[in-house]
Amino acid sequence: MSAERIVVGMSGGVDSSVAALLLKRAGHEVVGLFMKNWEDDDDDEYCSTRQDLVDVAAVADLLGIELDVVNFAAAYRERVFAEFLREYAAGRTPNPDVLCNAEIKFKAFLDHALALGASRIATGHYAGVRARDGRFELLKGADPAKDQSYFLHRLTQAQLARVAFPLERLRKTEVRRIAHEAGLPVAEKKDSTGICFIGERPFRAFLNRYLPHRRGPMKTPAGRVVGEHVGLAFHTIGQRSGLGIGGTKGGDGAPWYVAGKDLAANALIVVQGHDHPLLSRRALVAADLAWVAGAPPPTGATYGGKIRYRQADAACRIAAQDAERCEIEFEEPQWAVAPGQSVVLYSGEVCLGGGVIQ
Repeated sequence: MSAERIVVGMSGGVDSSVAALLLKRAGHEVVGLFMKNWEDDDDDEYCSTRQDLVDVAAVADLLGIELDVVNFAAAYRERVFAEFLREYAAGRTPNPDVLCNAEIKFKAFLDHALALGASRIATGHYAGVRARDGRFELLKGADPAKDQSYFLHRLTQAQLARVAFPLERLRKTEVRRIAHEAGLPVAEKKDSTGICFIGERPFRAFLNRYLPHRRGPMKTPAGRVVGEHVGLAFHTIGQRSGLGIGGTKGGDGAPWYVAGKDLAANALIVVQGHDHPLLSRRALVAADLAWVAGAPPPTGATYGGKIRYRQADAACRIAAQDAERCEIEFEEPQWAVAPGQSVVLYSGEVCLGGGVIQ
């Protein structure tokens, strides 16, 4: 493989740091790029941006690579955060990581890197890319516990042609070992959790500042009022904690779960028991489709489907589809199918793409 100029998205974590290290070892001209995607109330209590930048600079210095810092906050707010709020206001549960990858990390970042003269970009994602028959395939990462192809399923052929995933064949334990042996200062840094613009802060308190919340009834499917919700946007299908419903008269003592939302009545539909039939669905409709190959996979075949990250592939098929929507049927009922989340299809280790659950 001939040497290339590759810009690596570096977050200050061990994964992206090792990605940069491996590319440098392979003889490439590596440039580190730190993206600042959020500026509102960017304080050290919940947001680790300042410390992350210090860590990135330390790693770049150790590796002897150039470091570029770029502010994508305006693009992030317009392309990701505004859509995030729109979805929540409509009663759905969006996945901003999916949108961030499609709109920022592999669009704004890619454009910026190409302007810097790079031939490709790289990230510390646990996923793979493979050229096959003139097309590019998105692959699962080798570490099943860390595979992030679910979040990358909206990447296009043009994006995959310009992307490298140096960690695709590594497990997390190996990445930490490589970091230790190389003396990287982030070798033991714990993984970041949560949505990047929220950080570790309480989710409901964060949403409170951006979305109006209208209290309303919590009802059983039969219409009996059993409590009051603080706003439909603050609840998701399958939610158990935080409902504040104790035992009710005539109830069986089983825990309560969110089973649906009646937007017209501003009512939250709740049921008792994890196995309540309203919490499971065999079929779903997905829209806003994105297929990695540029065309939808054929109907009739059996695929592996995920309706949430870290779920095992569940056997399913595409029952019907057109350019806008597709209906997916699962062999076994799926628990807590949440509108706004992504359903992603796989053929073995190949991620085919997916869409947004309606």
